[in-house]
Amino acid sequence: MADRSSRPHHSPNQTPTRTERRIIKVRVLRRWGPARIAYLLGLNVSTVHRVLSRYKLARLRWLDRPTGRVIRRMESAAPGDLVHVDVKKLGKIPAGGGWRMLGRTQGNHNSQADKSSGRRSKWGDPLRGHHFLHTALDAHSRLVYSEILADERKQTAADFWERANAWFLECGFTVRNVLTDNGSCYRSHVFRDALGEVKHRRTRPYRPQTNGKVERFHRTLADEWAYARLYTSDAERCAEYSSWLHHYNHHRGHTSLKGR
Repeated sequence: MADRSSRPHHSPNQTPTRTERRIIKVRVLRRWGPARIAYLLGLNVSTVHRVLSRYKLARLRWLDRPTGRVIRRMESAAPGDLVHVDVKKLGKIPAGGGWRMLGRTQGNHNSQADKSSGRRSKWGDPLRGHHFLHTALDAHSRLVYSEILADERKQTAADFWERANAWFLECGFTVRNVLTDNGSCYRSHVFRDALGEVKHRRTRPYRPQTNGKVERFHRTLADEWAYARLYTSDAERCAEYSSWLHHYNHHRGHTSLKGR
Protein backbone atom coordinates (compact mmCIF):
# COMPACT_ATOMS: atom_id res chain seq x y z
CA MET A 1 0.00 0.00 0.00
CA ALA A 2 1.15 3.50 -0.82
CA ASP A 3 0.16 6.89 0.52
CA ARG A 4 -2.04 8.87 -1.83
CA SER A 5 -1.35 12.51 -2.56
CA SER A 6 -3.19 14.97 -0.35
CA ARG A 7 -2.92 17.74 -2.92
CA PRO A 8 -6.33 19.33 -3.62
CA HIS A 9 -7.91 18.83 -7.04
CA HIS A 10 -8.50 22.56 -7.39
CA SER A 11 -6.48 25.53 -6.07
CA PRO A 12 -8.56 28.65 -6.80
CA ASN A 13 -6.07 30.92 -4.99
CA GLN A 14 -3.01 29.69 -6.86
CA THR A 15 -1.14 32.34 -8.87
CA PRO A 16 -2.26 32.24 -12.53
CA THR A 17 0.21 30.74 -14.99
CA ARG A 18 0.32 33.98 -16.98
CA THR A 19 1.36 35.93 -13.89
CA GLU A 20 4.03 33.37 -13.08
CA ARG A 21 5.44 33.73 -16.59
CA ARG A 22 5.57 37.52 -16.20
CA ILE A 23 7.44 37.16 -12.90
CA ILE A 24 9.95 34.77 -14.44
CA LYS A 25 10.42 36.99 -17.50
CA VAL A 26 11.24 40.06 -15.39
CA ARG A 27 13.62 38.02 -13.23
CA VAL A 28 15.50 36.59 -16.22
CA LEU A 29 15.68 39.82 -18.25
CA ARG A 30 16.27 42.38 -15.51
CA ARG A 31 17.69 40.23 -12.70
CA TRP A 32 15.61 41.96 -10.03
CA GLY A 33 14.75 40.77 -6.56
CA PRO A 34 11.21 39.89 -5.35
CA ALA A 35 10.51 43.37 -3.94
CA ARG A 36 11.21 45.23 -7.20
CA ILE A 37 9.36 42.65 -9.30
CA ALA A 38 6.35 42.87 -6.98
CA TYR A 39 6.29 46.67 -7.23
CA LEU A 40 6.49 46.57 -11.04
CA LEU A 41 3.73 43.98 -11.48
CA GLY A 42 1.52 45.12 -8.61
CA LEU A 43 1.85 41.88 -6.67
CA ASN A 44 2.60 40.88 -3.11
CA VAL A 45 6.30 40.32 -2.35
CA SER A 46 5.57 36.93 -0.78
CA THR A 47 3.75 35.85 -3.96
CA VAL A 48 6.75 36.71 -6.13
CA HIS A 49 9.15 35.00 -3.73
CA ARG A 50 6.99 31.86 -3.71
CA VAL A 51 6.94 31.69 -7.52
CA LEU A 52 10.71 32.17 -7.79
CA SER A 53 11.27 29.43 -5.21
CA ARG A 54 8.80 27.06 -6.89
CA TYR A 55 10.67 27.28 -10.18
CA LYS A 56 14.06 27.05 -8.41
CA LEU A 57 15.46 30.19 -9.99
CA ALA A 58 18.97 30.96 -8.77
CA ARG A 59 19.37 33.54 -6.04
CA LEU A 60 20.72 36.89 -7.23
CA ARG A 61 23.83 36.49 -5.09
CA TRP A 62 24.66 33.38 -7.12
CA LEU A 63 24.51 35.30 -10.41
CA ASP A 64 27.01 37.39 -12.31
CA ARG A 65 24.90 40.53 -12.82
CA PRO A 66 26.29 41.58 -16.25
CA THR A 67 25.75 38.14 -17.86
CA GLY A 68 23.06 36.53 -15.69
CA ARG A 69 25.06 33.32 -15.47
CA VAL A 70 25.42 31.37 -12.25
CA ILE A 71 28.82 32.09 -10.73
CA ARG A 72 30.94 28.98 -10.59
CA ARG A 73 32.41 28.64 -7.11
CA MET A 74 36.13 28.01 -6.91
CA GLU A 75 36.21 24.79 -4.92
CA SER A 76 39.18 22.69 -3.86
CA ALA A 77 39.29 19.08 -2.72
CA ALA A 78 42.11 19.38 -0.18
CA PRO A 79 44.18 21.99 1.68
CA GLY A 80 46.77 23.55 -0.60
CA ASP A 81 44.91 22.81 -3.84
CA LEU A 82 44.15 26.52 -4.25
CA VAL A 83 45.26 29.58 -2.29
CA HIS A 84 43.69 32.98 -2.98
CA VAL A 85 46.11 35.94 -2.73
CA ASP A 86 45.11 39.60 -2.73
CA VAL A 87 45.88 43.04 -1.26
CA LYS A 88 43.49 45.38 0.57
CA LYS A 89 44.28 49.08 0.89
CA LEU A 90 43.31 50.42 4.32
CA GLY A 91 43.42 54.07 5.38
CA LYS A 92 45.30 54.91 8.57
CA ILE A 93 43.41 56.23 11.60
CA PRO A 94 44.26 59.72 12.93
CA ALA A 95 45.07 60.22 16.60
CA GLY A 96 41.80 60.43 18.53
CA GLY A 97 39.79 58.27 16.11
CA GLY A 98 38.41 58.38 12.58
CA TRP A 99 35.18 59.63 11.04
CA ARG A 100 33.52 56.21 10.76
CA MET A 101 33.06 56.06 14.53
CA LEU A 102 33.04 59.74 15.49
CA GLY A 103 31.25 61.28 12.52
CA ARG A 104 32.54 63.57 9.79
CA THR A 105 32.96 66.70 11.92
CA GLN A 106 35.06 65.19 14.72
CA GLY A 107 36.83 62.79 12.37
CA ASN A 108 37.92 65.59 10.04
CA HIS A 109 39.06 67.64 13.04
CA ASN A 110 41.25 64.75 14.20
CA SER A 111 42.65 64.34 10.69
CA GLN A 112 43.62 68.01 10.53
CA ALA A 113 45.21 67.89 13.98
CA ASP A 114 47.26 64.71 13.40
CA LYS A 115 50.53 65.76 11.72
CA SER A 116 52.52 62.67 12.74
CA SER A 117 53.09 61.50 9.15
CA GLY A 118 55.06 64.65 8.31
CA ARG A 119 53.46 64.80 4.86
CA ARG A 120 50.95 67.22 3.44
CA SER A 121 48.71 67.35 0.39
CA LYS A 122 49.00 70.04 -2.27
CA TRP A 123 46.32 71.95 -0.35
CA GLY A 124 48.38 71.86 2.83
CA ASP A 125 46.29 69.25 4.68
CA PRO A 126 48.09 66.51 6.67
CA LEU A 127 48.33 63.15 4.91
CA ARG A 128 47.97 59.96 6.92
CA GLY A 129 48.62 57.43 4.17
CA HIS A 130 47.51 53.82 3.91
CA HIS A 131 48.36 50.32 5.00
CA PHE A 132 48.38 47.42 2.54
CA LEU A 133 46.98 44.17 3.91
CA HIS A 134 48.49 41.27 1.98
CA THR A 135 46.42 38.11 2.37
CA ALA A 136 46.78 34.44 1.40
CA LEU A 137 43.67 32.29 2.03
CA ASP A 138 43.41 28.54 1.55
CA ALA A 139 40.19 27.81 -0.36
CA HIS A 140 39.53 24.45 1.32
CA SER A 141 40.22 25.11 5.00
CA ARG A 142 39.80 28.94 4.98
CA LEU A 143 43.09 29.27 6.88
CA VAL A 144 44.52 32.75 6.36
CA TYR A 145 48.02 34.17 6.48
CA SER A 146 48.02 37.97 6.40
CA GLU A 147 50.38 40.86 7.09
CA ILE A 148 50.07 44.65 7.30
CA LEU A 149 52.72 46.04 4.96
CA ALA A 150 53.77 49.47 3.69
CA ASP A 151 53.13 49.02 -0.04
CA GLU A 152 52.07 46.62 -2.79
CA ARG A 153 55.23 46.65 -4.90
CA LYS A 154 56.39 43.52 -6.68
CA GLN A 155 59.21 42.77 -4.23
CA THR A 156 56.88 43.25 -1.27
CA ALA A 157 54.33 40.86 -2.78
CA ALA A 158 57.02 38.29 -3.59
CA ASP A 159 58.53 38.41 -0.09
CA PHE A 160 55.06 38.12 1.42
CA TRP A 161 54.31 35.02 -0.61
CA GLU A 162 57.53 33.32 0.49
CA ARG A 163 56.58 33.87 4.15
CA ALA A 164 52.98 32.77 3.50
CA ASN A 165 54.11 29.62 1.70
CA ALA A 166 56.44 28.73 4.58
CA TRP A 167 53.56 29.23 7.04
CA PHE A 168 51.28 26.91 5.07
CA LEU A 169 54.06 24.29 5.08
CA GLU A 170 54.20 24.58 8.87
CA CYS A 171 50.44 23.99 8.91
CA GLY A 172 51.06 20.66 7.21
CA PHE A 173 50.19 21.12 3.54
CA THR A 174 51.88 22.07 0.29
CA VAL A 175 50.41 24.81 -1.91
CA ARG A 176 49.90 23.67 -5.50
CA ASN A 177 47.95 26.56 -7.06
CA VAL A 178 47.76 30.30 -6.37
CA LEU A 179 44.96 32.54 -7.65
CA THR A 180 45.53 36.31 -7.91
CA ASP A 181 44.05 39.24 -9.77
CA ASN A 182 45.92 40.96 -12.61
CA GLY A 183 47.68 43.57 -10.48
CA SER A 184 51.14 44.66 -11.62
CA CYS A 185 52.84 43.14 -8.57
CA TYR A 186 51.44 39.71 -9.47
CA ARG A 187 52.39 39.99 -13.15
CA SER A 188 56.03 40.65 -12.31
CA HIS A 189 58.92 38.25 -12.88
CA VAL A 190 59.87 38.69 -9.22
CA PHE A 191 56.55 37.25 -8.06
CA ARG A 192 56.72 34.48 -10.65
CA ASP A 193 60.16 33.47 -9.40
CA ALA A 194 58.92 33.53 -5.78
CA LEU A 195 56.15 31.06 -6.69
CA GLY A 196 58.66 28.51 -7.91
CA GLU A 197 56.83 25.30 -8.82
CA VAL A 198 53.46 26.60 -7.61
CA LYS A 199 51.07 27.06 -10.55
CA HIS A 200 49.88 30.67 -10.97
CA ARG A 201 46.27 31.27 -12.01
CA ARG A 202 44.75 34.71 -12.62
CA THR A 203 41.18 35.99 -12.39
CA ARG A 204 39.28 37.17 -15.42
CA PRO A 205 39.71 40.93 -15.96
CA TYR A 206 37.04 43.02 -14.18
CA ARG A 207 35.65 39.93 -12.42
CA PRO A 208 36.66 40.22 -8.74
CA GLN A 209 34.01 37.56 -7.94
CA THR A 210 36.50 34.94 -9.19
CA ASN A 211 38.66 35.75 -6.18
CA GLY A 212 35.56 35.99 -4.01
CA LYS A 213 36.80 34.05 -0.97
CA VAL A 214 39.60 36.48 -0.20
CA GLU A 215 37.37 39.44 -1.10
CA ARG A 216 34.86 38.14 1.46
CA PHE A 217 37.62 37.80 4.04
CA HIS A 218 38.56 41.44 3.51
CA ARG A 219 34.95 42.46 4.08
CA THR A 220 34.87 40.36 7.24
CA LEU A 221 38.02 41.95 8.64
CA ALA A 222 36.60 45.39 7.91
CA ASP A 223 33.41 44.54 9.84
CA GLU A 224 34.95 42.59 12.70
CA TRP A 225 38.34 44.27 13.16
CA ALA A 226 39.13 47.45 11.21
CA TYR A 227 35.84 49.26 11.92
CA ALA A 228 34.42 47.09 14.71
CA ARG A 229 35.01 49.63 17.48
CA LEU A 230 36.56 53.02 18.22
CA TYR A 231 40.35 52.97 17.99
CA THR A 232 42.04 56.09 19.33
CA SER A 233 45.17 55.58 17.23
CA ASP A 234 46.35 53.69 14.19
CA ALA A 235 48.94 51.82 16.27
CA GLU A 236 46.20 50.52 18.58
CA ARG A 237 44.28 49.03 15.68
CA CYS A 238 47.36 47.47 14.07
CA ALA A 239 48.37 45.91 17.39
CA GLU A 240 45.08 43.99 17.55
CA TYR A 241 45.31 42.50 14.07
CA SER A 242 47.37 39.43 14.98
CA SER A 243 45.04 38.44 17.84
CA TRP A 244 41.97 38.95 15.64
CA LEU A 245 43.58 36.84 12.91
CA HIS A 246 44.27 34.07 15.43
CA HIS A 247 40.60 34.17 16.46
CA TYR A 248 39.54 34.00 12.80
CA ASN A 249 41.74 30.97 12.09
CA HIS A 250 41.14 28.96 15.25
CA HIS A 251 37.85 29.97 16.87
CA ARG A 252 35.51 31.73 14.44
CA GLY A 253 33.00 29.53 12.61
CA HIS A 254 32.37 29.87 8.87
CA THR A 255 28.88 29.53 7.42
CA SER A 256 30.23 28.08 4.17
CA LEU A 257 31.86 25.31 6.23
CA LYS A 258 28.70 24.75 8.32
CA GLY A 259 30.09 26.56 11.33
CA ARG A 260 33.47 24.82 11.42
